[in-house]
Amino acid sequence: MKANKPSLILFFVALLFTIVFDWIKQDALAIYAKAVVLPAIFFYFIISNDFRIGKTEGLIFIFCFVGQVFDLMDVEVSEMGGVVSFLIVYLLIIKLFIIDHERIKLRRKDILPISIVVIFIVYLLVSVLSLQFDNMKKFNLLYTIYGIVLSILSYYSFVSYITKGTYLALLMSLMAVSYIFSDIFYIFNVYFSYSVVLVLIRDVTQILAYYFMAEYFLEKAKLQKKVLYNN
Repeated sequence: MKANKPSLILFFVALLFTIVFDWIKQDALAIYAKAVVLPAIFFYFIISNDFRIGKTEGLIFIFCFVGQVFDLMDVEVSEMGGVVSFLIVYLLIIKLFIIDHERIKLRRKDILPISIVVIFIVYLLVSVLSLQFDNMKKFNLLYTIYGIVLSILSYYSFVSYITKGTYLALLMSLMAVSYIFSDIFYIFNVYFSYSVVLVLIRDVTQILAYYFMAEYFLEKAKLQKKVLYNN
């Protein structure tokens, strides 16, 4: 067994137990299971990458951990703390997209699918922000910035996949989709009556976002090594 496999197995075991505990409405046990997820995927990444990690990737894991701690603590400042933490995570991921990737070159045949993506993202942004503003008058500017940043991250991910179609772009898109659904269903859980299905979708997509993020970091590192080797 490779050295990184136990961490990955632990990650998926924690995901499975989170699903089970959410389904049987054992919130306390689900919290304990979710607490294992991020350390497990971090160790999987760091071992798979030969114990090397960039500053930006390190900061992303740190702020993911801080955001998850706020979520698990469930205190008065948890909501704002979680929003700020993941806002920083999304900004750092966008930084990686911009710095480490080639510029996107649009072709005529890409205009239609990209237009559909833009309309879809704008629709989601407006709909979710409208829901929040109807129910909460605090931190409106913060949530607006958060939604715009997530939209930019999603746009860059989807457009990269449409124009390039690479495995790295696919991981970017899967990560973005997972974060989108995680945030949307988090809001649904806050503003609608309790539903096991909503809780399950929120938790599963949040956990899968961490997995796709780690795989994206690993694939990016592999491609960088190939470039250095070919040079």
